[in-house]
Amino acid sequence: MTTTAALSRRLLPRDATERDAADRLYGLVASAPIISPHGHVDPAMIASNDAFRDPATLLVRDDHYVTRLLHADGVALDDLGIGASDFSEADARRVWRVFCERWHLFAGTASGYWLRSTLADVFAIAETPAESDADELFDRISGELQQERMRPKALLDAFGIAVLATTDAPLDPLDAHVALAEDDQVSTQVRPTFRPDAYLDPASRGWGERVDRLLASTGDHGYTGYLRALEHHRHRFVAHGATSADFGVLSAQTADLSDAEASRLFDRARAQALEAGEAELFLAHMLTESARMSVEDGLVMTVHAGVRRNHHSATLASFGADRGHDIPVPTTFVDPMRPLLERFGTEPGFQLILFTVDETTFSRELAPLAGFYPSVFIGAPWWFLDAPDSATRFRAATVETAGFYRGSGFIDDTRAFLSIPARHDMARRTDAAYLARLIADERVSSAEAERIIVDLQDAIPRRAFKL
Repeated sequence: MTTTAALSRRLLPRDATERDAADRLYGLVASAPIISPHGHVDPAMIASNDAFRDPATLLVRDDHYVTRLLHADGVALDDLGIGASDFSEADARRVWRVFCERWHLFAGTASGYWLRSTLADVFAIAETPAESDADELFDRISGELQQERMRPKALLDAFGIAVLATTDAPLDPLDAHVALAEDDQVSTQVRPTFRPDAYLDPASRGWGERVDRLLASTGDHGYTGYLRALEHHRHRFVAHGATSADFGVLSAQTADLSDAEASRLFDRARAQALEAGEAELFLAHMLTESARMSVEDGLVMTVHAGVRRNHHSATLASFGADRGHDIPVPTTFVDPMRPLLERFGTEPGFQLILFTVDETTFSRELAPLAGFYPSVFIGAPWWFLDAPDSATRFRAATVETAGFYRGSGFIDDTRAFLSIPARHDMARRTDAAYLARLIADERVSSAEAERIIVDLQDAIPRRAFKL
């Protein structure tokens, strides 16, 4: 897809010398294929290839990055159609008007950058959304969305997405992945990712019922059967192209319990008889067990730590999870991860990618860990940090200790399918700007910078995620 992004110098340095260098570096990768090894796009949406419905549903209602700021400005979530059993065109048009009236709320935010880039690069809309033209923009975008070239499969090609990983529950039948793998129209490698969080944490709502289904799926029982069932489904995911298993946890705490102690905690959890701290201990042990499984089956282990999910109980009760009320907390890795790394940190073939939303850990903990352990890679800026200034701070905090090649490559980590190229383009621009400064400071040569910017798009994520 030809985009206005390729014609723009946004996010590149203001200094003329550095800008010319950055412009040259960006030009090497502006149209490079996108590798997206961790995200949350629904594979069934791609497999069905239905047209997107309207701009409000696509860009506002289902994007908690957007709805959280609208909610903070006093817009009730039910006024955005969240939780509604039906969502008519009149509802969608009303929500779009609310969004356009409050466009100024997104100025300077990461959400505003993605939205502006998506409107410009995907829909060729240069004008700023406003109350006065809300209906006109709604009709214009809705018309575009009905075009065959705007359907999901066509956009995979138009966006140049070479690899797209989804996030899938252990018992997912992976039917959509099978359909996509067999579809001659789809050249993108659409890979599943094993996400067992809700099956590992006894404190999560519905854990017992999920474990019942997990055990029933293989006919196993008890703690050892529980481990065998998890291993079985990990192998099933590998057979369908998965290369990673993902863990979203509040704390990065790990533990290395004896089989007898782990079995005791499992049985107590099944009986809903855990005492204070025992659920956290069992989960910490299961992170270490998951690392053992990764050593055996080769799945890269990615840990996204440090977010207090569902901070507002009333919102969770009324609207469910992923409604914008997940809040970062201080997070540490050095001591919490030590039990796991003591066992597997130098194990050949084991790879662990650590993500944080606590910027203080980048230089203090993650870069030093990745600078020693062969298994540890630094996760790209994630969630609240996947923004231009945060991405630049990330490079400054990690490169001096660990270099560029101990990182994961950029991760878009998004459900917002149309924003994927905007997010990767942002990373390419900020990296070009950072490398241009290193050239100007005579810390790297132009040739070195050219290799690095190319490797950041391909070799680095392929290595980190075993693609």
